[in-house]
Amino acid sequence: MNSPGPKGTSDAVDLRTGRTPDALRRSFIEHVEFTRGKNFDAASAWDRYVALATTVRDRLASSWVRTNKRHHLQDAKRAYYLSAEYLLGRALGNNLINMGLWDATREALSRLSVDLTSLLEMEPDAGLGNGGLGRLAACFLDSLATLDYPAIGYGIRYEFGIFTQDIVNGYQVERADEWLRFGNPWELVRPDRAVPVRFYGHVENSVLPDGRPHARWVGGKTVMGIPWDSPIAGYGASTVNTLRLWQARASAEFDFALFNDGDYERSVVEKNDSEVISKVLYPNDQNQAGKELRLKQEYFFVACSIADIMRRYLKSHSDFVNFPKKVAIQLNDTHPAIAIAELMRVLVDEKRIGWDEAWSITQATFGYTNHTLLPEALERWPVGLFERLLPRHLQIIYEANQRHLRQVQIQWPFDHERQARMSLVEEGKERMVRMAYLAVVGSHSVNGVAALHSKLLKEETLKDFAELFPAKFNNKTNGVTPRRWLLSCNPRLAKLITDTIGEGWVKDLDRLKELEQHADDTTFVQAFAAAKRANKEDLAEHLRALMWVSLDASAIFDVQIKRLHEYKRQLLNALHIIHLWVKARQSPGSITHPRAFLFGAKAAPGYKQAKLIIRLINGIAEVVNSDASKTGLSVAFVPNYRVSLAERIFPAADLSEQISTAGMEASGTGNMKFAMNGALTIGTLDGANIEIRELVGPENFFLFGLTADQVAEHKRAGYVGRQVYEANPAVREVLDLISTGFFSPEDRALFQPLVDSLLQEDRYLVLADFEAYARSQEEAAKAYADPKRWWRSAILNVARMGFFSSDRTIREYAKDIWGIVPVRPEDAQ
Repeated sequence: MNSPGPKGTSDAVDLRTGRTPDALRRSFIEHVEFTRGKNFDAASAWDRYVALATTVRDRLASSWVRTNKRHHLQDAKRAYYLSAEYLLGRALGNNLINMGLWDATREALSRLSVDLTSLLEMEPDAGLGNGGLGRLAACFLDSLATLDYPAIGYGIRYEFGIFTQDIVNGYQVERADEWLRFGNPWELVRPDRAVPVRFYGHVENSVLPDGRPHARWVGGKTVMGIPWDSPIAGYGASTVNTLRLWQARASAEFDFALFNDGDYERSVVEKNDSEVISKVLYPNDQNQAGKELRLKQEYFFVACSIADIMRRYLKSHSDFVNFPKKVAIQLNDTHPAIAIAELMRVLVDEKRIGWDEAWSITQATFGYTNHTLLPEALERWPVGLFERLLPRHLQIIYEANQRHLRQVQIQWPFDHERQARMSLVEEGKERMVRMAYLAVVGSHSVNGVAALHSKLLKEETLKDFAELFPAKFNNKTNGVTPRRWLLSCNPRLAKLITDTIGEGWVKDLDRLKELEQHADDTTFVQAFAAAKRANKEDLAEHLRALMWVSLDASAIFDVQIKRLHEYKRQLLNALHIIHLWVKARQSPGSITHPRAFLFGAKAAPGYKQAKLIIRLINGIAEVVNSDASKTGLSVAFVPNYRVSLAERIFPAADLSEQISTAGMEASGTGNMKFAMNGALTIGTLDGANIEIRELVGPENFFLFGLTADQVAEHKRAGYVGRQVYEANPAVREVLDLISTGFFSPEDRALFQPLVDSLLQEDRYLVLADFEAYARSQEEAAKAYADPKRWWRSAILNVARMGFFSSDRTIREYAKDIWGIVPVRPEDAQ
């Protein structure tokens, strides 16, 4: 097929920026030929995907350039978001929707007999995250751009993202996630903005002419940080912000002298040592080499980002008086906390600003978001490792700690235990740097991500610091972007909503409240139920092709999809499925409606208990699915859970499993996505579940389980799971069945570690909550048997989700923490 060439300037512009089906068609054909170097008819599906992505990127580019120019000319204060994870998902479909090009693109491709859906499926998920932390960061980037806030995201361009998960004989098997194998058409490399990053070396101390001490970090090894930029389009694409990811490169590609001498391996040692820094998301840090690599990763992207922020600031300013008025840096959890010491190093050592002024600037610049209540998840690094890898930063932390502890001492002069608890350096057999404490002391704001989480941070995890700095602590309940998690992933429901209340809800999710008046409208209810049924049929068909499992679309789709950790209690769900199956076999009429239990989760490669739970779920699935026609029960563990798979599952779910141990989940965002797509929640009073239940109404939420206070009381009272085992026949029956090897006949003792952990400790109170969970599941089944009740509750869940938009969350960050305002295109006119 011949491609029409541009005949003049206007045609050339139209080819790059035109939004009509004809302009898109011509641009697509041009990119197949000139970007991919292929004849149209001979082009592969991947060639066509890249050509389409490049066509869309062309149309993003002009807005991207204008956005950057607008922010620079207005010298706008920017938010800089530092995150070790960005779980972005696929970009093509999201960009088509945000740019308003979906229909025009589909029409353009149809004229060429090309299917848009097939091309969308060619795009790999950008595996730059592990779970909720990275997905939240992606939602925030979407909302920042949609609301026209000037912002830049910084992270690492991992060559291999979170692993690809296979299920082999019921076990999780990890493979490298080669998401960049064929390149990424959305990103642009900026080698002219490369940043040198130092590791190791030593510190030389001297005295400046004015008598102030001065330190120089010298020697060691230098790695280059190469930035790769991706455009982040807001809905409507009036603002296109930037995600800048750093790739590690050697300062010298290889030693030519060694190569000429025939020592080929040693000639590339430095290259390999340097580039491993951005090779893999979260290397296993169970050994010393892994710990060192993790700390290298964190400092690498932080040092690159601080240098880039400095460069941007100094383009318009000659001193640092106004730095906090133009720069707001947010730490997404503890991974980037070393940024505080790095900014201090730059200000004190390189810019020669006095400590007190530099510390004041640093505190006014940084905000810290905490995402965990688990003490073991608050990062700590051995002092010895710090001293060897980042010697100057350790000195800065020591100095900050000395001044901090003096403040503590003045406040509580005789409380030596408190001073030890609050030190940035933990004393013990191996001295450790407490990174979360550094983040708290070096920031002006410390926020949790749900009301309960923020309360427990102040009352338990960071209690001492909340008493010293009460004004720093605040709550910012998480949210999710409705563009990806409703408009894009659930087009049937999105169309029904738009047809009913108009399209304003896409940027103002509070408008969903208008659906409440339709909760008893027979026509609307039937359309709502039909959309859900069609979504379930689509998912069932996809899973049939993916894993040869047959699901009844009329069944209750009971779904738990999230990172696998014991506190999230996938094990509780699994034990209950066994309980139901036993009941169904003993009393065939006990299951009144078919149930399909769906799991999706990845376990950290070194987390043995979590991987054993995956094996148990698959063992249960093998047994339950073998006689599904008799019991009405089926189980599926969907492999390689990721964003693109989640986009299929959320719209099809009936029941959302949010069953973490109370007081252990910071917030959760899957709970919001499920409810936004019309699923009812069965859950504990944990994380954002509390706020969801308050807003959707207690009658539209299946509550069970111990509260956070009751969990703490159980532990204080010496609770162990054997107490429940001996008192509850149903629990005993389930655990005994597992212990006999019924679900692992090839190795009857396989699951004994799980049983032993429940009986001897039950740290996450799985057995303590089992009976209440089973009762709540019975209530959910009764509700589903009453369609009028169920669909009314489902519609009200959707209607009352406005609060959980990430747009609301970002507005709160912007107003309360960052002090930034929107910069819209019309502001530049």
